[in-house]
Amino acid sequence: MRKLESAQRAKPFTAALIALSLLPASLHAHAVVHPRTSTPGAYERYVLRVPNEKKVATTRVEIHFPAGLRVTSFEDVPGWQLEVLTDSAQAIVGAVWTGILAPQRFVELPFVAANPKTDAKLVWPAYQTYADGERVTWDGPEDSKTPASSTDIHAATGSASARVALTMAAVAVLLSLVSLGLVLRRPDVRAT
Repeated sequence: MRKLESAQRAKPFTAALIALSLLPASLHAHAVVHPRTSTPGAYERYVLRVPNEKKVATTRVEIHFPAGLRVTSFEDVPGWQLEVLTDSAQAIVGAVWTGILAPQRFVELPFVAANPKTDAKLVWPAYQTYADGERVTWDGPEDSKTPASSTDIHAATGSASARVALTMAAVAVLLSLVSLGLVLRRPDVRAT
C-alpha cells in the first residue's frame, strides 16, 4: 500500500521533470532581453538581464543590436561603465558594460530603442566575460546550449485586458438573455 502511495505522489514530480526537459532551449538562455514581444514602430524600454552562474565574477557584458532597431538611449547602472559601439554613420550598433557581477547575482542593463516599422524577429547576440578570462557567447540558434535571446515584433491583436473585458461583456449579455428567457417562461401563478 505504501509503495502505491509513494508511486502516486511521485507522478506529479515526474511529470514536472519531463515538462521542464521539453521546454525550448530559449527559456534557458542566460543573457535575455525583455520584453520578448513588442509592436512595430514602438519606442520600447528593453532590459538585458544577465545572471552570473559561475564561481568567479562577471566583468564584461556585450550586446550587438539587430539591424532595423534604432537604439536611442541607455539607463545608467550603478557599478557599471558603458561603452557605446557605433558604425561609420554613428548609428548605435552595440554596447559594452564593464563592472563586477558577483557569483549568484544578476544585473539588468536597460536601453530604449525604436522598433522596426514592420513585423520582425529581433535576435540579440550577447557575450559574457568572467574574471578568469572565460567568454560565453549567447549567440546560438534557439535549440543550442547558448541561444541568443529574441524578441518578436508584431502588430498588436488587442491587449489581454481588452480581451478579458470583451469576454466578460459577452458573458453578461448571455446571462441577461438566459435570465430574461427564464422570467418569460415562468408559469403564471395566480392565487386562487
